[in-house]
Amino acid sequence: MSLAGRRCVAVGGGKVAARKARRLLQARARVVVVAPEVDEELAAMATEVHRRPYRPGDLEGAFLAFAATDSREVNAAVAQEAKRLGVPVNVADRPQEGDFALPSTLRRGGLQVAVSTGGASPVLAREVRKRLEALFGPEWAGLVEEVGREREARLAGEAPEETERHRRLKAEVDLCLSRLSG
Repeated sequence: MSLAGRRCVAVGGGKVAARKARRLLQARARVVVVAPEVDEELAAMATEVHRRPYRPGDLEGAFLAFAATDSREVNAAVAQEAKRLGVPVNVADRPQEGDFALPSTLRRGGLQVAVSTGGASPVLAREVRKRLEALFGPEWAGLVEEVGREREARLAGEAPEETERHRRLKAEVDLCLSRLSG
């Protein structure tokens, strides 16, 4: 999903909201934060910061919403407003009240490996992702780029389906994948 330039509202000013905001910034979203107290790192990331309690109307014009406060009542109110406005919402303390969960994502260049528990245990998803980091080293970024260039050349008709380079890349991919199984 492209979030570039889209207004995404995070209600909450702490570490959880900051984690969500970091991911939004990676997607080039316009990050709006609403919270009475806002962590300085989060404030520096946000496009807009409203240092006040959440109030109805804060989600107007939002593409996505995040309820990330330490107040059950506030998170529930954010979820209700989001539902009323048709804005997909992620609810940190009760994922089942939201519309989506964010996976823990490992990135190596164009390679992305996402691990999700559907919101049941973000800690478990994060730990699984950390273990995968050791298996997917930095070499994967270069491999993805090289395989992508080869694919583009084939799609553009600039290279036949089976070339020596294609066979070499396939062998390299197979070798990298075989390391995953030990």
